[in-house]
Amino acid sequence: MGSVNAGSKIAAFLGRYSPEIEAQLREARRMLRSSFPRGYELVFDNYNALVFAVSPTERTADAFVSVAGYPRWVTLFFLRGAELKDPRGLLQGTGKQVRGIRLTAAIRVDTPAVKALVQQAASVHGAAFKVAPKLRTIVKTVLDEQRPRRPEAKRRSVTGR
Repeated sequence: MGSVNAGSKIAAFLGRYSPEIEAQLREARRMLRSSFPRGYELVFDNYNALVFAVSPTERTADAFVSVAGYPRWVTLFFLRGAELKDPRGLLQGTGKQVRGIRLTAAIRVDTPAVKALVQQAASVHGAAFKVAPKLRTIVKTVLDEQRPRRPEAKRRSVTGR
């Protein structure tokens, strides 16, 4: 899809979230972007979530950290998180590779322990980032069929309970 009109597309993607989740997702994205002035921000408007991934190249396979917006929360994912040293025990998940941190008011991308994990994940890509261009945003995927981006209202039973 390329970077043509990426800003307006991203604004539309974000606008589908509740104001609280949209603000949290914007802030996490801003913090990640400020940490990586070179490279690529790869955007995926997938079935389950809106994802902003960081990569030293345009290749999705080279992405190593991402922030994903769901209807009720925002998660910071480390795509090779199982390999990271996590002395504070922040990383969640039991898969062979991916680990994540559900972001909250207390746990944000700019929290020192989270920043240390991001830096650790980025450290293997140092040489690639040195030769990467100034940060570029590329909208990679937009799926037509998606889950709702806002939480569904709780349904009341027929009996009203």
